[in-house]
Amino acid sequence: MTEFSAPIDDRWFEDYPFGAVYEFGDVAVTREEIVEFARQFDPQSFHVDPVAAEAGPFGGLIASGWHTCGLMMRMFAEHYLSSVASLGSPGIDELRWPRPVRPGDRLWLRATVTEARLSRSKPDRGLVRTLVEVFNGDSELVLSGNAVNFLAVRPVGR
Repeated sequence: MTEFSAPIDDRWFEDYPFGAVYEFGDVAVTREEIVEFARQFDPQSFHVDPVAAEAGPFGGLIASGWHTCGLMMRMFAEHYLSSVASLGSPGIDELRWPRPVRPGDRLWLRATVTEARLSRSKPDRGLVRTLVEVFNGDSELVLSGNAVNFLAVRPVGR
């Protein structure tokens, strides 16, 4: 595992070297949050109804994959993504949630820099691709995807 060379409020494109691996986060998932999220955004029985979920395909209540994405994004933004150099993202490729997230799970994130290159057309920024993997407390993979982010290069004199 790698440690960042700069704090999140002074982290620039150059601080995301190819091959670096970072692990962070500790998010508890509650039954109440699972149901609340699902009632608003993914009202399938195995997300909103604990009784029906027991008889469903997962043998109990599970978080929506979209809820898991939201939890991943919070950890990604709070620990990985620069608060001064982030220039947005065109998306996440190959997003998967191979194992369900259940009430009581504690999630953590591994971020592996798989590409870091300067923009050819805009020399004030670079592109960083990151393999994002979220694990539960038993270190079982519950989400993966390849995030693409644009980050400003370090200003001269910083």
